[in-house]
Amino acid sequence: MGEEILPYIGLVMFAVALLLLLLGFPVAFTFGGVALIFGVWAEGWDLFAFMPFRVFNIMQNVVLMAVPLFIFMGIVLQKTQLAEQLLESMGRLFGSVRGGLAVSTILVGALLA
Repeated sequence: MGEEILPYIGLVMFAVALLLLLLGFPVAFTFGGVALIFGVWAEGWDLFAFMPFRVFNIMQNVVLMAVPLFIFMGIVLQKTQLAEQLLESMGRLFGSVRGGLAVSTILVGALLA
């Protein structure tokens, strides 16, 4: 591996990712591909020996369990139009108050949290 480029690897990765994005590659494939290529270039193929352990540890992360539930809540709110109805009712309630839109948005957000 080129030791002279090691201090600038972040800039090189950014430049390669920007070039691939400008060429029209999808964002997920660009970021994943750049990370994979530079990871193999920097660490060698031994990088893949730790991957199953890393994936298993990520799957055991309790914080990430909330992500599907938030997505489910968003879909339910969209399909039932509950968020729009709450915002309209709060808008009617606080419409005459100065900053009523901000107050109603904060209250609806607090109710949905």
